[in-house]
Amino acid sequence: MSRSFEELVAEAVAEPIDGWDFSWLDGRATEERPSWGFQRLLSRRLGEVSAALDLYTGGGEVLAGVDKFPPTMAATESWPPNAAKATRLLHPRGVVVLQTRGEPPLPFADNAFDLVSSRHPIAVWWTEIARVLRPGGTYLAQHPGPATALELIEAVMGPMPELGAHMEPSVQAAQAEAAGLQVVDLRLETLTSEYYDIGAVVYFLRKLIWTVPDFTAEPYLTRLRTVHEHIEAHGRFVTHPTRVLVEARKQL
Repeated sequence: MSRSFEELVAEAVAEPIDGWDFSWLDGRATEERPSWGFQRLLSRRLGEVSAALDLYTGGGEVLAGVDKFPPTMAATESWPPNAAKATRLLHPRGVVVLQTRGEPPLPFADNAFDLVSSRHPIAVWWTEIARVLRPGGTYLAQHPGPATALELIEAVMGPMPELGAHMEPSVQAAQAEAAGLQVVDLRLETLTSEYYDIGAVVYFLRKLIWTVPDFTAEPYLTRLRTVHEHIEAHGRFVTHPTRVLVEARKQL
């Protein structure tokens, strides 16, 4: 017998959301990954530099999957539970994790790093990234793209015709170049995600806080029930995340 809407929502609301471990969604949701394999790219680049910085490291799970760190490796995270988790995970491997306020300036000197990386940053401070990069250094990141997961966001919030326009690849490239960086790689992919119960939807929205800002289930129960009924009728709710791979280099 399937569980009720109320039971599924209550379960998802009670689940801890610190870190970037999404194993709670196993069997309840699927998400296609970009073809470029960001963690693989990052691992390769970290093996080629002497000093690197990872921004918005979350609970450190992505960085922890890297084979080898450079002699100087730092990471920042603004949400205290994630910063604590990242410290526990990464400190034994020599990574310095700093809890920041989530706003510029970055707490590092000019020209400090050969590589700055980020996977799904909440905000991109191009001028700060350029400042802390050494001449010839690289920014390598996977950003949320334009209109990412639009079907889900509009199901919860209503029509959002201009959603994510600032994340268009052309806009990101212009911002990077305005900060003095040369874009050397820029790719956009549209992927597919499927949710098999409303609990998975609620958990996802709680964990990825930029999707529906300041999301809590209570104000959206009516719309969430509509999504639940769609899943009950069709077996799944399908949405399409977009991802942008950005590589930009600081001029020598």
